[in-house]
Amino acid sequence: MSSDFEGYEQDFAVLTAEITSKIARVPRLPPDEKKQMVANVEKQLEEAKELLEQMDLEVRDIPPQSRGMYSNRMRSYKQEMGKLETDFKRSRIAYSDEVRNELLGDDGNSSENQRAHLLDNTERLERSSRRLEAGYQIAVETEQIGQEMLENLSHDREKMQRARERLRETDANLGKSSRILTGMLRRLLQNLGHIQNLVVRDFWKCPS
Repeated sequence: MSSDFEGYEQDFAVLTAEITSKIARVPRLPPDEKKQMVANVEKQLEEAKELLEQMDLEVRDIPPQSRGMYSNRMRSYKQEMGKLETDFKRSRIAYSDEVRNELLGDDGNSSENQRAHLLDNTERLERSSRRLEAGYQIAVETEQIGQEMLENLSHDREKMQRARERLRETDANLGKSSRILTGMLRRLLQNLGHIQNLVVRDFWKCPS
């Protein structure tokens, strides 16, 4: 299973490197090429999200005692994905303002205000996304802890059941041994009584 996860990691690293490079190139491209590049980056971001989902599923199948390391790596990849999306949003905002200015001949003053407003909204959305992500991680970790506790309780219950069964077997064996010893003692007493009778009888038969 870990080999599948590592394969997804390699694909994610290559894909995010390409996305980072393309995002940096967007502001410097001519309008037609910018439009094509934006569409290409959108597609690759969707591919990166699908890879993260596959990796997340792989992590859920890992035994709880080995899952912590992979969960930490997933948090790092998700943070990287959030940063890429933020950078891409800012690149698109700048691209949209530039296209509008070219079409309308805007002097750029109102564009700066709009850009600042959009960036502020974007940052708010990012903060909300981070809070949601943190809540999701807490829920996942809580689920893992609960699962581990259930597994431990199940294991302890099995040990208690085995101990109870051994106690029953020991009790049954003790009861059987007690019955055997009682029978042996009874026969011993009977034999002693018989021997005593023989001794007394022989004693009285002896001449004085």
